[in-house]
Amino acid sequence: MTKKIAIVGAGVRAPAIIRSRTRDSLLTFDSQTVDSTGAFLIGELERLDQRLHMPLSSVTWSRDIDLREDVSIADETSSFTNSTFAAAGGASPNGKSWVGKDASAIAGIALDIGKTPNPLTLWAMQIGWTIPELESAQKLGRPVDQQKFAGMNLKHNMDVDEQVYIGDTVLGVTGLVNNANVTNVSNAVTGGWGTATPAQMLADVNELLNSVWAASAYAICPDRLLIDPLSYSRLVATLVSSAGNISVLEFLKMNSLSNAINGRPLEILPSKWLTSRGTSSTNRMVAYTKDAERVRFPLVPLQRTPLEYRDIRQLTTYFGRLGVVEVVYPETLGYRDGI
Repeated sequence: MTKKIAIVGAGVRAPAIIRSRTRDSLLTFDSQTVDSTGAFLIGELERLDQRLHMPLSSVTWSRDIDLREDVSIADETSSFTNSTFAAAGGASPNGKSWVGKDASAIAGIALDIGKTPNPLTLWAMQIGWTIPELESAQKLGRPVDQQKFAGMNLKHNMDVDEQVYIGDTVLGVTGLVNNANVTNVSNAVTGGWGTATPAQMLADVNELLNSVWAASAYAICPDRLLIDPLSYSRLVATLVSSAGNISVLEFLKMNSLSNAINGRPLEILPSKWLTSRGTSSTNRMVAYTKDAERVRFPLVPLQRTPLEYRDIRQLTTYFGRLGVVEVVYPETLGYRDGI
């Protein structure tokens, strides 16, 4: 778009009117084109759908992680502790704590408490409108204030979604599917689920579950598996046998190690953040336990400032804090790439 300069008065130069185009193919002659109030020219035989259509989006963070809700807007850091115990045996340092009736020296227990801090970063966004813009929108029945609030809320949810799953490169933090503290990371035993048999897929899943179960000293067996959407669709569409009695998805749920240990079917869910997340841009699957005692996300809910009147504008700011996914027990998570 070019900007023309017109000569006005005695040598005074003023910007000429800018000719702009809107997305609805109609011409406007204002200095700035913003279709905020949704005022359009409608033909006599045109039927305009009055519904407001939001951008397509999908966020799943509330499905896959529990929140830590004890944090507040005043906090700048969230932290947790892990306790480690040490105890020597009696007759044998590595044995049981046997003592005799006349024992004069009895071993005690040692305790070490380590703290893990993470930043709580302030998030804010301002929304505003002019009084004429608001009046025009009300007359048209298309509330610009509600639309801007919906857009702000969508942006907040999308930011939280990214923070939960993959963290943030600017802050240098990781999330649920790429956590730096998780060491149980390798390629799937078989992989290549596009051509793998149901038995091979089950072997991949059970190998991951068993690996995490063993890393946690056989205390916790994961009850949830996240996979990329393409692999999930393959599990749904592929049948175990030509008889067509059950899909591979249901086969894995019922025959996984999790079902045998936890007494309930393995929960398998798709996540867009796992596409090309593994090594060499391969797809990744994640096994973990959805429990606030194992992994959680600190979140301070949105608050807002009172409505501020500035000349003919009305402004308000929404703010909150986003934390970092706290993996309290990294041993209870595991990643497998190449599926």
